[in-house]
Amino acid sequence: MVVAYTMGVDVGSSTSKCVIMRTSANAPAPPQDPGGFSVAAAPGIGGSVHLSESPNHDEAIIAAPPQAPGSVNIAAPPQAPGGHADIIATSLIKGGTGTSGPEKAMGEALEKAGLSLGEISCIVATGYGRNTFAPADKTFSELSCHARGAQYLLPEVRTVIDIGGQDCKAMHLTADGKLDGFTMNDKCAAGTGRFLEVMSGVLEIGLEDMGRLGDSAERIIDITSTCTVFAESEVISQLALGADKRGLIAGIHRSVAVKAAGIAKRLGVVAPVFMTGGVSQNSGVLGALESELGTALRTDPRAQLAGAIGAALLATTGPSTAPPSTNPL
Repeated sequence: MVVAYTMGVDVGSSTSKCVIMRTSANAPAPPQDPGGFSVAAAPGIGGSVHLSESPNHDEAIIAAPPQAPGSVNIAAPPQAPGGHADIIATSLIKGGTGTSGPEKAMGEALEKAGLSLGEISCIVATGYGRNTFAPADKTFSELSCHARGAQYLLPEVRTVIDIGGQDCKAMHLTADGKLDGFTMNDKCAAGTGRFLEVMSGVLEIGLEDMGRLGDSAERIIDITSTCTVFAESEVISQLALGADKRGLIAGIHRSVAVKAAGIAKRLGVVAPVFMTGGVSQNSGVLGALESELGTALRTDPRAQLAGAIGAALLATTGPSTAPPSTNPL
């Protein structure tokens, strides 16, 4: 049994997340030539079969079309072939790209795992600021990492809705876990975690309390403005009129849900649906989004770490020689 440690670091706009995984696999078998074709062992962990990825790892990994007869198309599973991958340490630090947050997240995860940096076989960075994280051995897009991380947390997932700090995106996965389509919002804070942060500041309520308070509202006070700036003014006006904060919070959650549902519906929603990103921890948004989509949503306490989980899993595919990308996805 071969054991190795990989690290995924998700460098966001306002937070940094790090995941360390222990991957174990059977020792590599001698190369064979079954039926006239050969399957070469990749330089990854335990001689695992090389999985088809995008030539440029900063591009989203889209499901490949059917191959020519006689060739082999092997779908990437959520763990090392012939073995398994376990999360052994995680960290989430406030402070994203341009701050010390990514390095702090890495240091905290290493301390929790009881490992040194030299014991990590490969570090993969993802997220908005992935190309600024110097310790990374390679980078992958947010789309690729969230898709892989979501499948690790829910193997049967077919649709992933990710609401992060600055964007909202929906992804389709094939039955074998490959990304085969996506759509996302335009460059607007509405319908994102940033929108919720602004509103929590106006309401003077902790972001972590909004889900609970919104769920207890007797009625929903709708927020009609779709722009964050105008919505902020609308909430201030409602407060001046004595509106119930819980009702306003419920309206804010519905506003985010309507925006996210519109994005997901453009792509097409196929169950099971899994929600990732920091907003996945907000029960109010989760419930409102279920109502808008008319289907149940699945999530996990680790869903906000999906990008870093996927990055740590993608580390097993070997080093990247692709040049850095300026694409924030």
